[in-house]
Amino acid sequence: MKALIALAAAALAAPASMPPVALVHPDPASARRPDVIYVPTPQPVVEGMLKLAKVHKGDVLYDLGSGDGRIPITAARLYGIRAVGIDIDPERIAEANANAKEAGVTDRVTFQEADLFKSDISEASVVTLYLLQSLNEKLRPKLLAELKPGTRIVSHAFSMGEWEPEVTQEVDGNTIYLWTVPPRE
Repeated sequence: MKALIALAAAALAAPASMPPVALVHPDPASARRPDVIYVPTPQPVVEGMLKLAKVHKGDVLYDLGSGDGRIPITAARLYGIRAVGIDIDPERIAEANANAKEAGVTDRVTFQEADLFKSDISEASVVTLYLLQSLNEKLRPKLLAELKPGTRIVSHAFSMGEWEPEVTQEVDGNTIYLWTVPPRE
């Protein structure tokens, strides 16, 4: 009790010009705002992305910036694979979890409220993206460092700058790109 009183007295005695103590948010992901506005990928494009990536049984898909969860949910529903969605926005994560429950795929799909630049994505065999080109370029070193050779990466609408895609395809007027993580040198 004496320690509490001493602490309170010290706080009251501190000059008004001293900055207040900053409160640290317990979840670093939600302390950041999303880097892009949420725009969902049209369902025909989702299916085109999964087809372009040649998703098959045994794959593990990571959707970076997963929004309402439609890509991981569709992958689990159509291909029976396990999928993980990562998004920094808690509202999108709640929506994605509700959508997964409604689709009956909660046994194969999980969503993480996290910063995709800090998340462990090493188990992915397929990565999907709908970010800006600048974010794709910023993410590229992480993708190349953490993903296994042969991992397929598919992006809706945005390329990765100097890293040329292996395939560029149009689906309902939307461009999708495919890259494969090369062997390590």
